[in-house]
Amino acid sequence: MPDLKRRRLGRTGLMVPELGLGAMDTPTSPEGGETLRAALDAGITFIDTAREYAGSEMLIGQVLREFDAPAGLCLASKTFSRTANGAQYDIDRSLRALGRERIALYQLHDVSTDEAWEAVMHEDGALAGLQTARYRGLIDHIGISSHTADIVRKAITCGEFDTVMLEYSAFYPATAPLIDLAAEHDVGVIVMRPVGGSGRTSAMRGRIAGGYDGPLPPAHPLPYLWSHPRPAGPLPPPTLLRYVWSNPGVSVAIPGARYPSRIHENVATAADWSPMDEAERRALEAEAARLY
Repeated sequence: MPDLKRRRLGRTGLMVPELGLGAMDTPTSPEGGETLRAALDAGITFIDTAREYAGSEMLIGQVLREFDAPAGLCLASKTFSRTANGAQYDIDRSLRALGRERIALYQLHDVSTDEAWEAVMHEDGALAGLQTARYRGLIDHIGISSHTADIVRKAITCGEFDTVMLEYSAFYPATAPLIDLAAEHDVGVIVMRPVGGSGRTSAMRGRIAGGYDGPLPPAHPLPYLWSHPRPAGPLPPPTLLRYVWSNPGVSVAIPGARYPSRIHENVATAADWSPMDEAERRALEAEAARLY
């Protein structure tokens, strides 16, 4: 088993593998349990889930009850609730589903509008609920996920959050300044959609089918770019992961996985990758913009 490189998760002080697992879609596969076991076997000890990810916490809990949890396991879950009582209720449900006495990181989920921000930051908002749960010893650290730059900026600078989860990839490089800002404030950065996300995957396949003339090997079928286990084209998952990890402000990237094969491919990439220089990053961004 290769040793995965570890990075510090901001002020939490936790040392997490730079390759994590986003477990939203894992339960949708008949091999979901095997996928989780493959991740744990490979040393992927940062697993992100949420109350709203149907079946995800339950599947993780089931596997952990059957599997000796590895040292340094860091489970992260999230609540969509905007109230203190609702957030505490969700934490209690997460603990039961996951079969844990405490959860390393609990996050406010998708706080992406001003109204949502105001609600969670209210004295009776979800942040207060997470703070109470931390005081009770049910969670260790508090984070937030968002798709809105201004809210991520406020979350980083307000001093209340140990981590932020944001989108960052060659398709979405605009959050790079926020990653720099998080480093200044010692806030851990969790990158969602590091290889583009399912929506971009579908759009890319459509572009390819419509005659995309990028430098794909002609001997492979059109969906080759994403389906081939070790593609050599310009935008395969290994290259996209290299792009994300080349930013030193990133703590952990959490590509999703439904099948063990994807775990094995991602681990192989994590075990043997080299940082991109600026010219490579700019070229990859240009190709990503061209394709999507």
